Parts: sequence; C-alpha cells; structure tokens
Amino acid sequence: MAQAYLVEAVRSPVGRRGGGLAGVHPADLGAAVLTALVERSGIDPAAVDDVVLGCVDTVGPQAGDVARTCWLAAGLPEEVPGVTVDRQCGSSQQAVHFAAQAVMSGTADLVVAGGMQSMSAIPIGSAMTLARPLGFADPFSGSTGWRERYGDQEIDQIRSAEMIAAKWGISRADMEAFAVTSHERALRARAEGRFDREIVPVAGVEHDEGPREPDLDKIRSLRPVREGGTVTAAASSQISDGAAALLVASEDAVRRHGLTPRARVHHLSARGADPVWMLTAPIPATAHALARTGLALDEIDLVEINEAFAPVVLAWLDETGADPQRVNVNGGAIALGHPLGATGARLMTTLLHELERTGGRYGLQTMCEGGGQANVTIIERL
Repeated sequence: MAQAYLVEAVRSPVGRRGGGLAGVHPADLGAAVLTALVERSGIDPAAVDDVVLGCVDTVGPQAGDVARTCWLAAGLPEEVPGVTVDRQCGSSQQAVHFAAQAVMSGTADLVVAGGMQSMSAIPIGSAMTLARPLGFADPFSGSTGWRERYGDQEIDQIRSAEMIAAKWGISRADMEAFAVTSHERALRARAEGRFDREIVPVAGVEHDEGPREPDLDKIRSLRPVREGGTVTAAASSQISDGAAALLVASEDAVRRHGLTPRARVHHLSARGADPVWMLTAPIPATAHALARTGLALDEIDLVEINEAFAPVVLAWLDETGADPQRVNVNGGAIALGHPLGATGARLMTTLLHELERTGGRYGLQTMCEGGGQANVTIIERL
C-alpha cells in the first residue's frame, strides 16, 4: 500500500478569547501557519496539490471556503486550490485524514492539511443560530426523520458531559483534579520549552495563553454550567483562537523534493455513536482502530485525546484502561484551549513533536465530535 508521510507540522499559539489573537482576521490567522509551513519545509508551494483546512461556524470572515482564502492571504500560488472541512471539533483531524487518503490513493503527492478558528470573532454555535430569523431554531427541529428517531431530546454538549459523568460515576472532585493536572502539565511543558519547536508566533503572541496556576479555592467556588449539574467551566475546554498546519507527502514526493519524512500515517478511521450522548464516540472508535491495526493500547507510546470536557477523557480512560501517564502529557484543551476547527491539527502537531522529543514510536489521537462521532489517527515516528 502507498504510504502517507508527515513532513512538517506547525501551529500558532492558542490565544484566549479576547486575547492576543482576537484582532487577527481568521484568514490571516490561517495564513500565518501556512506561510511557516512552506518556509520550514522548503517546498515549492506551487507543487502543492490541495489545501484542506478544518473550520467550524463558517460564517462571515470564516465563510466562502476559508481554506482557499487563507492560502491566498498568505500570498501563495493561485493555481493551488483549497477546501474547507466541517466535522465539528474533529474538522482538522479529518483534514489530515483527507490529505493522507489523497496521497495513499495516488491522486495527490503533496497536500497541506490543518485548520483555523477565531472564536473571539465568531462565537461558538453561530452557524446553528443565525438562521433563526428564517424560521430554523436549530439544525434538528422541523426534521420529521430526526424527530421520529430521536424525538425532541435536547442536543447539547453540556448535557452530554453531565450524562457521561453520571453514567461513569465521575464526581465533580474527579473532574477538578483532572483539570488541575491539565494546567500543571501545560505549564510544565511551556516552562520546559516543549512547545517551542511547533509554535510560530502570530501578532506578537509567542506562547499559549490558556494555562494558568490552578486555584483550587476558585475552582471549587464555580457554579455548574447547568443548574443542578456538576460540570463547571474549570472542567471544560477553553474558548480560543488558533491555527495549525501539516504537510502530508507521498513517497515519490519525498524523493523528488528532497524532503525528510518525520512520521508515517499508520492508521486512520472515523466512527459514529449516539448523537444525543454526542461525546462518547472516542471509546468505540479507539477499539475499532486498535482492532484494525492489531495494536494493543500498551504499544501506544503517547495519546492525545481532546479535553472537550473532563468526563470525556475520564470515561475513555475508564473504558480503555489506558495509562494516564501516556495521555495528554503536555496538558489538553482544558488548559491550552480548543479553537474548534484548529484543534485536531494542533493535537497532531503536538503529538508528532512529543514523539520526537521522547523517542516514542506510536502516537494515537482521537477526539469527540458533534453528531456523536470520533476520528482516530495512529502515527508512527520515523
């Protein structure tokens, strides 16, 4: 089978909502990482076959196929096309999958994959609510087929997180302890310079803005997001701005362009689960990926699973039996932030660099996604 290689991976710092990246136009945010990717890899940008970027809430400055806009805003060749992917929170992980699949099929040799999101500019859920004046309250109401299958149940990620916490017996104290660990790991990684190689400064911002010294008294004083619930903002991913990009190459492109492959895409898949529960799909998706590859979880050196909410990761850990010391070793979205369309590529970028730093062989990435879905990617460091 033809192989797909990861040649380069870069990301912006993750900015807090209203922080240092808030004033950067989404196209320029994406352009910054695309420019850095081209410069660091040394490729002729005209040789790129396609640009696949993830983005959620593609309205306003993120509309009109923002992947194409980002490439052009970077001053890169007009003959290179671009396409925008929306698999909700997994959009840019799916972008990497599409890029790798194109290379493995032989229909492309060099593909740029990644994602961007400015949640400061476009509030979360904007694409779901902007049609209310046109008579559409949300994406589901009014659909006969949806109602026959799922009724009028509330489709909401906070509700889903609460359901997971209740089913798996995850207490508020458990979530808060997990959140503290996420911040502590991210602060340590930042202090030790673990992110330095993967970050390209943007608009004067050089480091991730989210991590902060945990204040347990403040954490314990927070009110639950939902009345009567247990999930608080401290156990939730941060609203953020950011971008990331990777260069995916075929074996022929590696040879012709004199590139050095850093990892091989060992496996890629996506699975679905109950959309009402929404956030549990990483559990069956991980089992599916391991079954397909014949790998055992203890053969995976590092795992990046998106910290959409603490219960998502804690339930996954409980079901898989994974070693927590190999999971999100540099913190996750609770500390670093979750710029929706960029997070998948951000996780992949961090995973690749951490495998290189530690000398690990296999890295697995997964994340929960709207609609009850999850992507899984396994990469092998070369």
